[in-house]
Amino acid sequence: MIRLSLLYLFSFGVALYAWRDWYKSLCGLILLMAVLEHPDMPKAMLGIQGLNVWNTLCACILLSWAVHRGEEGQSWDMPRHITILLLLYLSVVLVGFSRMMLDQGYREVIPAGELVSEYLINTLKWVIPGLLLFDGCRSRSRFLLALGSLLAVYFLLGVQVIRWIPPGAAISGEELSARSLKLLVNEIGYHRVNLSMMLAGASWAVLATVPLVGQGKYRILTVMVFLSLVYAQSLTGGRMGYATWAVVGVFLAFIRWKKILLLVPLVILAIPWAVPGVQERLAQGFSPTSRYQRGDVPEFQAYNPGEPDLYTITAGRNIAWPFIVDKIGESPALGFGRQAMIRTGLTKMLWEKYGESFPHPHNAYLEMLLDNGWLGILLVLPFYIVILRYAVSLFRDSGDPVFVSVGGVTCALVVALLVASIGSQTFYPREGSAPMWCSIGLLLRVYVERSRGFFWPEKEREEQEEGMFWTREPTT
Repeated sequence: MIRLSLLYLFSFGVALYAWRDWYKSLCGLILLMAVLEHPDMPKAMLGIQGLNVWNTLCACILLSWAVHRGEEGQSWDMPRHITILLLLYLSVVLVGFSRMMLDQGYREVIPAGELVSEYLINTLKWVIPGLLLFDGCRSRSRFLLALGSLLAVYFLLGVQVIRWIPPGAAISGEELSARSLKLLVNEIGYHRVNLSMMLAGASWAVLATVPLVGQGKYRILTVMVFLSLVYAQSLTGGRMGYATWAVVGVFLAFIRWKKILLLVPLVILAIPWAVPGVQERLAQGFSPTSRYQRGDVPEFQAYNPGEPDLYTITAGRNIAWPFIVDKIGESPALGFGRQAMIRTGLTKMLWEKYGESFPHPHNAYLEMLLDNGWLGILLVLPFYIVILRYAVSLFRDSGDPVFVSVGGVTCALVVALLVASIGSQTFYPREGSAPMWCSIGLLLRVYVERSRGFFWPEKEREEQEEGMFWTREPTT
């Protein structure tokens, strides 16, 4: 009861302050993402579908932005090609949703209002904070406030993971798996697979801000936050997240941090000593003692003891994916619309025949192909490719610490999603990817200002009034 009272008090204060400074209230909204999925978080108010604290606060901030943005004298200056890519992305979401709504059989099972709330509003709303950050981030102080807010979301999630998964659980892979599967959903609200992906990118994102925080105690504090997020991510038990963390680190190392590659052997040696449960989780399926026992299904009884068990390694995905690929082949160009896994009967068949629960393909690329075909995936992936290209460009640019930081943060979060999507995730925006969309908004703002020839010398930056850091300088 006390926590709910504090939540309502905080939200009410942020909503009121939005009419004075919508941007700062937006940063408060971003912070709420750290507790958004908590079981105690009210999912509805007054019995109205979709009327909850986060949605109400977001609508209030959006209205304040629409009313006051004209007073700031700023124009919407998102690059035209980015706008086109976003509209194409949106068209894929809308067409897939519309095709789902035309499925009369599916609408008879789930009310239309629930479908609109879950698969339209709850998809599009996660992009809104990122778009507002792009439009409102017009000063260095605003940039730092927004960047700090989105990284604080990951830190607070990491703290919750550390709180609920005791160090003793990290000794055994089996115990780590059991505890993380149960506690993280029940106490934090995120599945361990999603949390593992989020924290895999977040730890490297925090490390990318080292050039921005300067020397001394703040740099030490940043490194400590990085280590705490690495530890929290190891406690999630998400094996795909472990692999994602390694890939993101190597990716950033090749771009800018080549010296980090020298630490890879040390990390490999340190993992079994520091967190033995991680090693056991990664080794599952590669030894007879770590196989899942599925004697009730004939297909799982016969295997060569000398070979890795693909069922255990992939957590059953090797059973589901061939059927999904075959179904994609029935409509390769356009797919079947949103929620195709359930609507085409694949989910029911896998449960009845194999006892496997697959409400979605557990692969974002296969999901996009199944729902929207090759046309859909070819309209969605170019957006991520362009954003990643911009992020790499900024991450390599030492002209200002802001360039390096926002480039590194966005690189880490986007690459984490693209890599983890091989074994889970989705390209439909959702709560777990909302901070990533915020980083994309900040990235586009910085990239636009840099492309205009703005340069931020350290001395002159300190002398600027009102924290403005967009300073036009002649380029050479």
